Formats: sequence, C-alpha cells, structure tokens
Amino acid sequence: MYLTSRELEDLRSSSILVTGGAGFIGSNLVEELIKLGVREICVVDNFALEKIGGRQRGMHILNKYPGKFKLIKGDASNYLFMLDLLKRKRVDYVFNLAILPLPLALKRPLYVFNKNLKIVLTLAELHRKDQFKVMLHFSSSEAYGSSVRVPMNEDHPLQPSTSYGASKAAQDLLLLSYHNNYGNDVRIIRPFNNIGPGQNDFSYSAVVPRTIRRILMGKEPEIFGDGYQTRDFIFVKDTCKAAIKMACNDSLKGHVVNVASGKETRIRDLISTICKLMGYDGKITYRPPRPGDVRRHYADITKARKLLSFEPETSLEDALRITINWYREVWQKEEGIER
Repeated sequence: MYLTSRELEDLRSSSILVTGGAGFIGSNLVEELIKLGVREICVVDNFALEKIGGRQRGMHILNKYPGKFKLIKGDASNYLFMLDLLKRKRVDYVFNLAILPLPLALKRPLYVFNKNLKIVLTLAELHRKDQFKVMLHFSSSEAYGSSVRVPMNEDHPLQPSTSYGASKAAQDLLLLSYHNNYGNDVRIIRPFNNIGPGQNDFSYSAVVPRTIRRILMGKEPEIFGDGYQTRDFIFVKDTCKAAIKMACNDSLKGHVVNVASGKETRIRDLISTICKLMGYDGKITYRPPRPGDVRRHYADITKARKLLSFEPETSLEDALRITINWYREVWQKEEGIER
C-alpha cells in the first residue's frame, strides 16, 4: 500500500470532489479512490469532449461503479454552480482535472486559455473563502514547452508552445499566488505523458490510442514529423497513486512535483513497440509536423522520489499492453471492430 494507515484512514473518512472526473486521468483517479474506500466521491464534468468531436471514454471506467460516486454535469468555471455544490457537499479535498484540451486549443486558442484560467480562478476564490480544505491541482508538462535542459526538473523554465500549455502554466502561477497570499492549501502535480485506459482518440489526440485505433481499423500508423521527438510516458494508474499520496501529505503545501517515468522515449520507438505488441508489420506513414508539438520531454523525478517515495510501478511495454487490450474491448463493443 502506498498510503500509511493514518493517511488511508483520513482519506476514507473524507468527502472528495473530482472536477473533470469523467475524463481520462480523472476517471482513473475516481476508480482508485473508490477502490480505497473513500466515504463520499462527487464528480463534476461538463462532457466537453463530446462537443469537440471526441468521446467521453472515461465513462467506460466510471460505469463499472454504479452507486459508488455522485456524477453531476456542470461547468467547474461557473462560480455560483460550484459554490452551491460545495456548500451542499461539505468537501474536504478537491482534485482538479477540469480542462479544455490541447486539440481544441489549436483551433480556438483564446477560448481555451480564458476558460482554463477561469476554472482555477473560480476554485481559488472558493478555496480562499474556506469552501473546502485541500486542492490537488493537475498541471501538465506542456507548461514547460520543449526542453531547454534535461532532465527537466520543477525549476525548468515555463516556455509553453501552445495556448493550452500557456493556460496550464498560468493556472499553476495563479494557484501558487493564492497559496502565498492567502494560505490556500494547494499542491500541484505536474504529470508528463500519461497512457492507459480511457484516453480519447479523436483527430490530433494522443499518439497511443490513435495508433492503436488505426491498426485495429486496418490503417497505417502515422508519425507526425521525423519521429525523433521524445516524450516521458507514464501509466495513468501510477500518476493517480502519486496524486493521492500528495493530497495526503501536508508537508507538500505550495509544492509543484513532477510525476513521470524518468525515461525518454522517441515517438518512432513508441510506434514500433505498439506495432510489435499488436502484431502489425506493415508500413508506417510520415506526416508533416503538428503545430505546437514539443521537441523533447524528459522528466527529473528526484523530488517525487524524495517527498512521495514515488517509483513508477508499470513499464512502458506493460502499460501499452494493458492499454491495447482495453481499447480492443471498447472499440469492439462500440463499432464492431474485430479483435
């Protein structure tokens, strides 16, 4: 168990709100909280993915646990809605994953930046007014932009290359200012590239589900750019466990902590591994580079190791194998795609 008996006891007796809890990481986090036996879990999500051409695949995970949590459709940036909810639920912890995603930012940069910033402004103000106790905020490695040095620790410059990344950096800075000025108990986890069940696969989405889907549909995998761009991939369950551990550790108030594998993987090598695991030996198509695509990401996880005793439990190959099997089942049910 990655929690002490005292941490587990406190967590189980608490009321937890997960904003964006029907999304990829959010749904996996809710599942982990349910398995830990948390007394009351509330999920708020506006199902924005369905409005921009994607699918809310996190619901495949949440639907396995009827009666174990309360799902409320709503907008986390709406101050009055969130105030009413928090007054009724008497929340202890807020895990904030509400966000408009990167693909939409490439089409509507101003809208995404403003909306994402408004989400944390709303939560920060409600926190300042004592409507909940602890906020565990999910940042993103996109806040760093492409690396200027590696491995990238928490002091790496914030030089985002998209309005999405800029909104994540702005969220972090805003929340830290509320911690410094008003004592808000904010802890910021900065995950790198998560993979696992529940990730969306629509156009311009994450490379892993998109590649799996193309192979399942009999299409050639695609690489945008030369394939030598790198990422630091981590299994989503490992991220969720680190986030829960961070929320339970009161010594981490006001801290930002990277969570990743601490290993650098080239995109072309990632695609090759997926092909091998799926038994695909056909052609791979190369496309022009995507706008805003970072060149190199490779995390320094020294701080997570020191303060959270964090070590990734799942290898990249095992994470890919789990993810492939999950999508095979989901897509066969949804679209009749053969295994």
